[in-house]
Amino acid sequence: MPRQAAGAGGATTYRAGRGGGRGGPGAPGGRPKNWRKRIGYGALTLVVVLLAVSVGTYFWADGKLKHTVDLASLPDRPAAGQGTNYLIVGSDSREGMTDAQKQALHTGSADGKRTDSMMILHVGDNGDTLLSLPRDSYVTIPAFTGSKGTHYPATRHKLNTAFAWGGGALLTRTVEYNTGLRIDHYAEIGFTGFVGLVDAMGGVDMCLDKPIKDTASGADLKAGCQTLSGAQSLAFVRERHQEADQDLGRMRHQQQFLSTLAHQAASPATVLNPFKLYPVLGAGLDTLEVDNDMSLWDLGEMFFSMKGVTGGGGKSMTVPIGNANLPTPSDGDAVTWDKAKSQQLFDQLKNDQAVTVSDK
Repeated sequence: MPRQAAGAGGATTYRAGRGGGRGGPGAPGGRPKNWRKRIGYGALTLVVVLLAVSVGTYFWADGKLKHTVDLASLPDRPAAGQGTNYLIVGSDSREGMTDAQKQALHTGSADGKRTDSMMILHVGDNGDTLLSLPRDSYVTIPAFTGSKGTHYPATRHKLNTAFAWGGGALLTRTVEYNTGLRIDHYAEIGFTGFVGLVDAMGGVDMCLDKPIKDTASGADLKAGCQTLSGAQSLAFVRERHQEADQDLGRMRHQQQFLSTLAHQAASPATVLNPFKLYPVLGAGLDTLEVDNDMSLWDLGEMFFSMKGVTGGGGKSMTVPIGNANLPTPSDGDAVTWDKAKSQQLFDQLKNDQAVTVSDK
């Protein structure tokens, strides 16, 4: 109700009460703004945008995968075990490289491709295991039919020969034949993709306990902590002549590098920065070859499982070696696996048991 007040000269004036007047809550222009509702709409819009970007990124990246290996068509495969087994291969493919790049990266100009690294990543409920397979492992290459229909009988050669003869398909079959493990997925990256991936990340930070110099791979690195470019990283993971045990020493370098690479690639500085994430994804996927059933989800599981293993959350090892300098009829010196220890290891992986075997 308006209240009366005495004005000048006894005149009566009126004042507006709390419920009336301009700007009061009862007036059309005076309603308080509903900030909670606006914040809710803004958050919902942000979630929708992020979801759309994530879905778009997934299908963009999934579409870049090159499916080149048909594991389902391989004959005489082992029975499926427990857990998931990935065969991860680093090849010396020079596809897409110019002569100047080959010279700068010390890759040579050999035709075809060979493997510089082969690893089985076992992902299971009792701890993940990253198992390196020496490329000079003297194994049985099972009988196979070549691309021109010629049938080849089973023979003994270095593991790397299987890849040179029949690519990822024959290599997978050879690994399955000699380990008894069924390979569920296959992933391979060549020289060009490796260098591009590291450069897209802005280099990889490594700490070396001693200087490394190798004219064959082009490695010329100082001791201490430093950022390696793509070319320097490739030289580091290929170097073997400075190590007393050569290929086994190279595998230690590869596992050391993978640990650093995985942690840096999965860091918030990379994942949350689209200007860095997209070039890294593009560089990594452009030259990646996978099996026909590998999805981007499978690839992500492989990457983060590898990151966990190399970060100390699993077991990283080499297949137990029996003889490291075995002369062969046509392959030069090779290495053999310790039959008893390696068989125990393969059985534990197949049954997804905790690995108790040592590679020492």
